Amino acid sequence: MMKFTVRIRPRAEEDIREARDWYDRIRPELGRRFGEELDAVIGSLSTYPLIYAPIHDDIRRAMTRRFPYAVYFVAEGNRVSILRVLHQARDPREWRRR
Repeated sequence: MMKFTVRIRPRAEEDIREARDWYDRIRPELGRRFGEELDAVIGSLSTYPLIYAPIHDDIRRAMTRRFPYAVYFVAEGNRVSILRVLHQARDPREWRRR
């Protein structure tokens, strides 16, 4: 099985930090759970990124299960670049801003 190298771009890192901080303010346990959920999604991208269909050109989307967040990414060669991690209530065009 091929392993993909996952790179989280700076804007996605900022998205993750903002979301986790928000959940931490509500209840620290939620922030931890969000982090675990995101780690699981990122883990799946490192092994099976191509199971997620392209939603626009070469951009794919993986959804978290327990939180309303989507991970937008590009898979090229043996690399995955995470572009954004966005709450699904946000403007649907937001993910297009690379």
